[in-house]
Amino acid sequence: MDMTEKRLRRETVYDGRILRVFRDSVLLPNGKEGIREVADHPGGVAIVAIDDNDCVLTVKQYRYVFSRILEEIPAGKLERGEDPDAAALRELQEETGAVPERFSKLGRIVVSPGCYGEVLHLYLAEGLHFGATHPDEDEFLEVCRTPFSALYERVMRGEIEDAKTVCGILKTHNLRLQSNK
Repeated sequence: MDMTEKRLRRETVYDGRILRVFRDSVLLPNGKEGIREVADHPGGVAIVAIDDNDCVLTVKQYRYVFSRILEEIPAGKLERGEDPDAAALRELQEETGAVPERFSKLGRIVVSPGCYGEVLHLYLAEGLHFGATHPDEDEFLEVCRTPFSALYERVMRGEIEDAKTVCGILKTHNLRLQSNK
């Protein structure tokens, strides 16, 4: 069965600094017409950075949308067309001051495919060397270090709710299990 939806018309609802929002009329597989609201995002990067003491670097920051502070792995948005590997190294250094000796891809995740077009590239950074941080001028962060096992337990108890952090920690945990076989 062909489940493809074909765009018939697109209306720009909002064109902002980060997001573009569209209202698309689509032809559904059953021949009827439907509406899809699409939030276009350039994508992002997120890094599970582990220091020599097996502690994960996280950042705490106030998230306006949720009116509270969340703890997350370092992350940031891509500029349109930017190389994700370079962006991840930049974001890690800007937010935590860390530069890794070893840097590997953990894969990509689709954040919210019902309407949101963001793809996040996940990375693992190890063998960290530290210098100065350079957060964006509108970014106010507190860098934390948590033993990997403790952060994994917090993820499993539901204390860490940020999706990229949950995915990054679970993927890293699975990699560790696989390497111990």
